[in-house]
Amino acid sequence: MSSIPYFEIHAFAEPGQAFTGNPAGVCLLEAFPGDRILKGIAASNNLSETAFLVPGGKDRWQLRWFTPALEVDLCGHATLAAGAVVLTEGRVAGDAAVFDTRSGELRVRRDGAAFAMDLPQIGFRPGGRNQAIEAALGVDTGPVAVMNVNRIHGARYQMWVMADEAAVRLAEPDHGRLRQLDTNIILTAPGEHTDFVSRFFAPASGVDEDPVTGSAHCTLAPYWGERLGKTRMSARQIGPRPGALEVELQGERVALYGHAPRYLEGRITL
Repeated sequence: MSSIPYFEIHAFAEPGQAFTGNPAGVCLLEAFPGDRILKGIAASNNLSETAFLVPGGKDRWQLRWFTPALEVDLCGHATLAAGAVVLTEGRVAGDAAVFDTRSGELRVRRDGAAFAMDLPQIGFRPGGRNQAIEAALGVDTGPVAVMNVNRIHGARYQMWVMADEAAVRLAEPDHGRLRQLDTNIILTAPGEHTDFVSRFFAPASGVDEDPVTGSAHCTLAPYWGERLGKTRMSARQIGPRPGALEVELQGERVALYGHAPRYLEGRITL
């Protein structure tokens, strides 16, 4: 029988607002067990992602992420959560926690009462409007633009740009139909009180709707930065469980800034 330190962090929570942000599980391991165990823990946690960390040197960890269905190549909110855990637990001697991942080296550091995270930009190119996706998304009006997004979780991605925030907020997706299309969708628009808003549907990665998605902002940031002529922007994800963050373009990278309060801690016993 083994006992694993476990934390649940609400990444990109709105300051002072309980039950916002994206819940991420964080498991502190001495070594990675078999994938069956990692998948089983993630499925039992039933969160969008669970992060698994193994020490890899001073202020450095190997980091892997699992949805309840599969391992993914990049997860922003669970990386922020992992960084928040090791930084607040006193496991980092320097300024930043460094993670070796499928998407290269990622860093998380403190930013006042919040945290800052460094991720790679994820590119996009013009794509075509798909009537089946449009019907499944449950939007009242069609998109202003559709972009194909470079693969993130190994799945096909599109970004649908809508005319205004209401079109994103009021979308009523048919998740059963979306699951049949094997495409993840970023739905976005200019914000009423922030630079832009979004929602993220990830049926191809085993998640119907992700509350606040760090990896999606790796594409949202360069798109809105070009459109708005800005390098630092405010953003909200406005689904049933909202959250807030800021993004900043830094060359080929994107910095994400957000809060990551601890919701619970304990141990997983296997």
